[in-house]
Parts: sequence; structure tokens; C-alpha cells
Amino acid sequence: MKKLVVLMLTLMMTVSLTACGSGGSDSGSGSDSGSKTEVSDESDMDYVKGKGTLVVGITDFEPMDYKDDSGEWVGFDADMAKAFAKSLGVEAEFVEIDWDNKIMELEGKTIDCVWNGMTLTDEVTSAMECSKAYCNNAQVVIVPSDKADKYKDTDSLSDLSFAAEAGSAGEAELSKLNLSCTPVKAQSDALMEVAAGTSDAAVIDSLMAAAMVGEGTGYGNLIYTVGLNSEEYGVGFRKGSDLAASLNEFFVSSYADGSMVECAEKYGVQAAVIEQK
Repeated sequence: MKKLVVLMLTLMMTVSLTACGSGGSDSGSGSDSGSKTEVSDESDMDYVKGKGTLVVGITDFEPMDYKDDSGEWVGFDADMAKAFAKSLGVEAEFVEIDWDNKIMELEGKTIDCVWNGMTLTDEVTSAMECSKAYCNNAQVVIVPSDKADKYKDTDSLSDLSFAAEAGSAGEAELSKLNLSCTPVKAQSDALMEVAAGTSDAAVIDSLMAAAMVGEGTGYGNLIYTVGLNSEEYGVGFRKGSDLAASLNEFFVSSYADGSMVECAEKYGVQAAVIEQK
């Protein structure tokens, strides 16, 4: 009889525990359902202001974005990005990115914009919400100074091995011409390739060439020769971002009050600035 009572009590406890477990599971399921991430309807502007930072994706690209002797990011683009962030009431934070992954970085929200002398190509404008153009530029061929006389037009370039930044407008121009190209991480790396003799030539932005190549620069033995195209720079945000329109307004006001041109003069790119209106 005692054994029967014990058995009945054991069965009752098992049923009770099973019921509790089942109830807990249902509750947990309901909780998970209630905590599912919902698509946020907050704008990019609200998102940036909420976290207090505008994260700017860049590469080391003098005179647009580069570090000064104290390790601070400076340059025409960097200084303008700081001023724009200030106008929003936030801080600019700079993050070096792999240029070939810039669209993925934006979409993954590791950065909020790409502001680094970015050419407004069809690929860029279809994948990003872009500002109006603010600077003119071109892709130019860089060769050692003592070989410059051999390379005056595109027809003379066929025997050269080139270095260009992966995913850049320079790489795209070389591809159009069916010229041999070694992709590198940054335009500055392309210059180092030529200086070291591991590539015959490089293709970089004309604004960078003016600042870094030729007499009185860090690459005094290099020179730019052939221009491959003409292009314009813009700033890219996530597709649909309201920050692009805000930046366009900022460009207009900073051009009107002279601060944009003053900043450009500081870095020697004033001739490339496009009037904002």
C-alpha cells in the first residue's frame, strides 16, 4: 500500500513538473515573439544624432584624408566632414575602410558615409544616396620622372604594369583600356609600388598626385603624365538617407560664406572646388 501511494505521488509530481515546463516554454515562446526586432522607422539623421557620432569611412588619401604629425585625421574632406558633423550637433569619427568594401560597410552600419574623394560612378550612385558633386578630379598615370618622355598618350601605355587601388576609379579606367593592373589597398600603396619598382606605373586621382608627386613632395622622383578621364567627387550615404540632402544644404551655405573655399585653399585644392548653389 505504501509503495502504491509513493508511486501515485511520483506520477503526480511528474505531471506537475511537465505542466510547469510546458507553461514555461510557452511563456518563453511568447516572450521571444514579443522581442523580435522590428524594422525601425527612424531616419538616418535621427540615428546619427541619437548615437552622437557621424562615422566617416575613409582611406589614407592626401590631401583629402590623412593623418597629421599628431595622428589626427585632417585634409579637405576630413575638415569638411568635421564641420558638417558639428552642424548636426555630433562628432565626426573616422574609420579606415577597405575601399572595395565601401558599400558593404555602409549597409552594415559600420560607417555612416563615405567621404574620401569618391568618384560619382554609376555603381556608386545606384548603391548609395549621394550628395551633389563638390570637386572636379581626373585619373592620371604616374611614372618615374626619367621615363616620362616615353608615355604621353594611352597608346604608349600598353607595355606597362600598373598598380591601382582596388575598387577605385583608377582601376576601372585601366580595365577599360585592358591594361595590366595589380590591385592594392590604397592609392598611397600604388605610389609605393612604383617607387619600389614592383610596378611600372600607377593610376591615382589628380588631386592626390598634385599633393604627393613631383618636386618638393615625398615622391620627388615620380611624375604624372597621361590623364585618363574627367570626373567629379561626391559623398555617399546609405540608400534613402536624409543626410545627403542635409549635406547638400551644408555645401551651399559653406560655399556662400566662404568657409568651403577657405578650407580648400588650406590644402591646395581650391581650383577643383565646384560652385555650390
